[in-house]
Amino acid sequence: MNSLRKYVGFSVLLEISGGKTITGVLSDLGPDLLILAVGERFYYIPFLHVKSVEKLSNAVASPVQEIPSAPVEVEADLISYRNLLLHVRGQFVELYVSGHESIHGYLTSVMNNYFVFYSPVYKTLYISLEHLKWLIPYPAQDTPYALNQSLLPVNPNPLPLSRNFDEQVKKLVGKLVVFDLGDHEEKIGLLTAVDKNVIEMINANGEVRYWNLRHLKSIYSP
Repeated sequence: MNSLRKYVGFSVLLEISGGKTITGVLSDLGPDLLILAVGERFYYIPFLHVKSVEKLSNAVASPVQEIPSAPVEVEADLISYRNLLLHVRGQFVELYVSGHESIHGYLTSVMNNYFVFYSPVYKTLYISLEHLKWLIPYPAQDTPYALNQSLLPVNPNPLPLSRNFDEQVKKLVGKLVVFDLGDHEEKIGLLTAVDKNVIEMINANGEVRYWNLRHLKSIYSP
């Protein structure tokens, strides 16, 4: 990652897994995280999902004179993906995991390989650390959908938390669940079994479908 430090302050084009591209000024970086300033918004991007970094050909030879301060205060030697998540607990953020839409809400807990997220729309989601593409913090005074703070209790997690994603998913056996925000109708159904990384579900038509948990990004129970 140190080889990318020479691009700090310059405009770059990032190619992100999932066919996404983002253009902005590289503000800072850590061992597994890039921070990109895009206008007044900051994208915190796990390097796991960065396919390529390109300095824009029309970028001037010297860096941008003033780079605005990133909204999440993490000491320079502590900038990392996990530390970022720990610092934004309880803060209004926007997440992008997959599909065509972002998720807005509050990160409440960080476990070994997943985190817990409260959304006013989806309520409690469990999201795999492997699949978060980027995170955008909002100013402290902002709330999702401009809702009044009194309408936004960050609800305590309805289930005890396990350390690992697969163990947490097991606690939803016997419940209706939605994987990956329902981006495919076969990812909505009754969760009947979890055997290591193999998920067994029954869809609306009563058909059994098996999924590889490593390829599932998020889950919630409506």
